[in-house]
Amino acid sequence: MPINYQAIYTQIKELGKGAKERRKKKEEAQASARDLLNFYDSKLDTLRSKVDMAKAVDPNIRCAYPLNETLASFHPLPAPVIQVTLIAADGSQINPDRHAAIQFCVVNVGAIQMKLNSGETPEIFTDTELLYGDDLLPNGFPLSDGMVALKRDLAERSKLEELSKGLQGSVVTFTDGPIELWGAKGEDASSYEAIVQKYLGVLSRLQGRGVITAGYVDKPSADLVVRLLEIASADNEQTQKLREFHPLRGVSDRWLFGGHKNPLLPPGHRSAVFGIQSSSEKKYTGILSLYFFYINVGTEGHPWPVRVEIPKWVADDKEKLDLLHGVLVEQCRMMGSKPYPYLLHRAHETAVVKMEEKQQIEQMLAMELRNQDEDVDDGSYKQSAKDLQGRKRR
Repeated sequence: MPINYQAIYTQIKELGKGAKERRKKKEEAQASARDLLNFYDSKLDTLRSKVDMAKAVDPNIRCAYPLNETLASFHPLPAPVIQVTLIAADGSQINPDRHAAIQFCVVNVGAIQMKLNSGETPEIFTDTELLYGDDLLPNGFPLSDGMVALKRDLAERSKLEELSKGLQGSVVTFTDGPIELWGAKGEDASSYEAIVQKYLGVLSRLQGRGVITAGYVDKPSADLVVRLLEIASADNEQTQKLREFHPLRGVSDRWLFGGHKNPLLPPGHRSAVFGIQSSSEKKYTGILSLYFFYINVGTEGHPWPVRVEIPKWVADDKEKLDLLHGVLVEQCRMMGSKPYPYLLHRAHETAVVKMEEKQQIEQMLAMELRNQDEDVDDGSYKQSAKDLQGRKRR
């Protein structure tokens, strides 16, 4: 038997014994978070000063940075969107596999473009990039899964930028996940920096055309606003040791804005817009600085808060902000009881790479290499053992 279920059962029973105490601690932290939110709601200058003090101690501190809207403010759904071009992009990848017979990588991006209320059929686009040979060793470093994910994120936003060229009227573009690039910073610093610079160039071109762009984060686990409240409550000594100071541990922004019993955001409403204080602000500067807000895309009795990340040029323009807000809520409502932007769902369906497609690419690549008299290695024996059909454990 592959899993020792008796051991798992014993551990689960032990976990159950602590459930009441964990729930009590969590509820106490949640109550404290609500109290702090109410207390600091309009004390924006104080909050900014506290974040600036924390930043002086630890420049890498990550939290929300209040702007000009009170913490607990909420903003209703704008008027229905009449005319706008929507473009959504999503990506998937085949990571290099050292156990496979052939080392290769694929980055696949699917995009959907739709003119709202035009009666026109949405257009579907797919871009597929195959990486092989030296492409798998940028700057002499093996291409890691994290670096492949960065390439995918860059390809997604680049596709949005490409499709937005020449479009007239308002254009709203979005991808799944944060707008800020994540991961792989320490694996290959040179390649990481090159990708970030290309990414910033893409954002700059979108800004130059006035294109609205955003990152949609479903079921966010971040505590950016909660962390702001922790920093606000810290005394001078605690501010010097913020990495150890977590009085609201276990409380998330998602609960703060969308707790089932008392959601801060009514259905369809957005929160205040916040800046993102993090080490990334050294790269995302000026008009490319990063901001975020929450939207409750759920319904009465079934709140579903999501985080939306935007660049400064969108945050500073009330018309663009309202247009994005309205578009995302309308897109989510198209999916019924499981709200998620319809076009992002379609883009994901277009981008996803199935196992049989991976195998077909590998076969095509092997055939071409053999036709060119190039050696093709065998897969690892470990993988061969895993692939055995009908094998039994003894």
